[in-house]
Amino acid sequence: MAKRKVIISCAITGSIHTPSMSPYLPVTAEEIAASALGAAEAGAAIVHLHARNPNDGRPDQSPEAFEPFLKVIKQSSSVVVNLTTGGAPGMTIEERVKPAERWRPEVASLNMGSMNFGLYPMLKRYKNFKHDWEPKALEASRDLVFRNSFKDIRFALETLDATGARYEFECYDTSHLYNLHHFLSEGLVKPPLFIQTVFGLLGGIGAHPEDVMHMKRTADRLFGDLYRWSVLGAGRNQMPVAAMAAAMGGNVRVGLEDSLWIGAGELAPSNASQVTQVRRIIEGLGLEAATPDEAREILALKGGDRVGF
Repeated sequence: MAKRKVIISCAITGSIHTPSMSPYLPVTAEEIAASALGAAEAGAAIVHLHARNPNDGRPDQSPEAFEPFLKVIKQSSSVVVNLTTGGAPGMTIEERVKPAERWRPEVASLNMGSMNFGLYPMLKRYKNFKHDWEPKALEASRDLVFRNSFKDIRFALETLDATGARYEFECYDTSHLYNLHHFLSEGLVKPPLFIQTVFGLLGGIGAHPEDVMHMKRTADRLFGDLYRWSVLGAGRNQMPVAAMAAAMGGNVRVGLEDSLWIGAGELAPSNASQVTQVRRIIEGLGLEAATPDEAREILALKGGDRVGF
């Protein structure tokens, strides 16, 4: 009997962590490209990409900021490219979809509901920042609602459907699964749905095993065999949640966007190190990491020859 294939996604830099938190967080286009290629070489089938201002590490959602690393990644690897439409929580939906609209990736992330997005507890851990914007952004999250209204989600779908992209539907709580089911019922999204359930971010569902089980049970009830399940655990929850989901038939996401750590009190030296660690867990369960082409087949993607970069 063939071993089950597990898709490893790797989120390379994100917009949550700031440059002062880890010297290993990729910031420049060169660093993002090199880190993404390292993750792919270690076994990631999908790389999930944000861009940053190379001077101060601030999130940058201009399509031009993505161009330098997209072209390098495509020239050097067959890895599936997934572009964020989350950007940073303070951005408008129009700003957030522009990179995916312009570059037409195989996959674009799509947040499935509005939520409080509490990053301010990180101010207890980090006291010294290189850039003024970093503590201000963390402090501002005390009063931050990450807006993803039904109108916003529909706008993103209508804008990006024309590109042939499929979606990583990011669900931070049970209601987000019901929101996605609404769009499925309306015929605005098509299976197989790639559902990324997110655990352990303040404002969303927790990361207790019961929370993981609850999200899986709810998705099973709503979507049956119309979806492919993946998980990400924030911070120290990353590997325990990944291990649990892999054992339950799911796929996994790791990366420095979601956690800066490789172990208790030990910074991950690269995205590749987290991919290697989760791959060991997967293989220890008697499973195999999916190749990019296997991920394309599982998720019914359009193929790397049909992107815009």
